[in-house]
Amino acid sequence: MSSAPEIQAFAEAPGYHARRTLPLRVEAMRQLRRRRTLLMGGVLAALPFILIIAFAIGGTPGGGDGGGGGGSRINLMDVATESAANFAATCLFVSAGFLLVVPVALFCGDTVASEASWSSLRYLLAAPVPRSRLLWSKLVVALGFSLAAMVLLPLVALGAGAAAYGWGPLKLPTGGALASSDTVPRLALVVAFVFVSQLVTAGLAFWLSTKTDAPLGAVGGAVGLTIVGNVLDAVTALGDWREFLPAHWQFAWADALQPDLEWGGMAKGAAVSVTYALILFALAFRGFSRKDIVS
Repeated sequence: MSSAPEIQAFAEAPGYHARRTLPLRVEAMRQLRRRRTLLMGGVLAALPFILIIAFAIGGTPGGGDGGGGGGSRINLMDVATESAANFAATCLFVSAGFLLVVPVALFCGDTVASEASWSSLRYLLAAPVPRSRLLWSKLVVALGFSLAAMVLLPLVALGAGAAAYGWGPLKLPTGGALASSDTVPRLALVVAFVFVSQLVTAGLAFWLSTKTDAPLGAVGGAVGLTIVGNVLDAVTALGDWREFLPAHWQFAWADALQPDLEWGGMAKGAAVSVTYALILFALAFRGFSRKDIVS
């Protein structure tokens, strides 16, 4: 079903402006009221409290390795209870590899496919909403909710950590500490990098969402391929080829939690992620513009 004739007819009608169709605030409110949005927000908000209870029951945290391409290997679990900043960094550490992938895949993979599964997509286009405008509105809102999910976790963790462990400098497992005045800007940089690194998942989920009428297929496909990327990064036999995998740089934000801020790994990781994401977003727009919408 092509919406071009309808849009051409409406374009000649007085008062019609394609850019005013499907406003961002309308799409945002639609997505905010959905049960999966509230559920995802509840899970992320509950995680810090679950960890506090786990630490209270299990005693002093410790053990486990962190790290990844482009950053020094760190073990934030050893210093998780030293301060609110340490606790927030630990929450990001334990969730960045997988948990924060889920909301990105969910918001970006469900957005278009759910309309198709409800058989409402063709009615949106007949409103008429130009296809590029529909995708743009849905993509911006999906990325906005993804960013909100990543900001929600450390914010709740800082509040809960301050109540449980007090406010203080971010103590580093390698020795030394970041001043209290530097912790929030450094954590903000970590969140920004995690968001940029997840743009690949967002692009993949969004592209799949334009290709299928099954939201779970788009979400599951994006999560599954992200897991495959993590598995491939663990294959050391690939050598330098792993540097072309977004997963190789997912913990490069560890460089932001060093006394001397290093940008090399984060810059390379951001470049890889943004490159893949732009290609996937372009494929989504190109394919959807030619797609025969029947649902």
